Amino acid sequence: MNPRCPYCQSDSSDLHLKLKDYFLTQEDFEIYRCPHCGLLFTWPRPNDSELGRYYKSDDYLSHNESKKGIIPFIYNRVKRVNIKNKFNIATTAAKGKRMLDFGCGVGDFIFYAKQNGYEVAATDVSDNARNAAAKKLGTPLPSPQQVFEMPDNSFDIITMWHVLEHIGDLKTQIFHLDRLLAQDGRLVIALPDYLSYDAQHYQKMWAAYDVPRHLNHFDKNSLQNLFSTTQLKLVDTKPLKWDSYYISMMSEKYRGASLSFVRGLVQGFKSNRAARKSGEYSSMVYIFERK
Repeated sequence: MNPRCPYCQSDSSDLHLKLKDYFLTQEDFEIYRCPHCGLLFTWPRPNDSELGRYYKSDDYLSHNESKKGIIPFIYNRVKRVNIKNKFNIATTAAKGKRMLDFGCGVGDFIFYAKQNGYEVAATDVSDNARNAAAKKLGTPLPSPQQVFEMPDNSFDIITMWHVLEHIGDLKTQIFHLDRLLAQDGRLVIALPDYLSYDAQHYQKMWAAYDVPRHLNHFDKNSLQNLFSTTQLKLVDTKPLKWDSYYISMMSEKYRGASLSFVRGLVQGFKSNRAARKSGEYSSMVYIFERK
């Protein structure tokens, strides 16, 4: 019997892909697709007490700034270039300066926002990442649960940069995002797109599947379905073009390819070129506002 969809509880999910945790444990996992809400989800789904061990690696770069090597070097350089682009995406046409970065990692983005005059708050499920971000911001950060206890309409902008794919309880998360956002606020969500050229090219070894750390896998339609019970409407999408190069490099590394750096650059370029026609970039930013 196939597993129930963790979002809509349908028991009609179909097997989409068999794959491994190529990043760390080499354990076997599966991805199922729900025909009702369109969500792709990882199975089995580790519970909260189990999930932590899948992040315990110095190679998990969003929680580690000190890792050495060519790929970490590129990751951190691209991250710095991307911060300004992300900030512009999040703040253009925004009508207030109260910003929450949910899943802040080590805090580079939200620190940049603070430097540019925004009233900021941030959180992350990782204690280590949250502590690193707190040092940058100069103040202790609340836990995700403490953020969920904040009043309605607390923020004009909420950002989630590659975070929603990690969230186990999507309904609770979306309920609080809707509640915490001001009436004229903007919700900005970045996610991998499994319909992209590089996802189709690498299939089970596409690094952005990243099971089991990525519990959920989205395209534009499934993401909109998740927010259909709220008053938030998708108003715009933007690509994060640099992500395709990093994801392709990691995918080549998982394949054991020689010259994975060079091969990744080539495939990243091909992915962005294909996306100019399809609109399906390796990494997409979705911007929601009130209906």
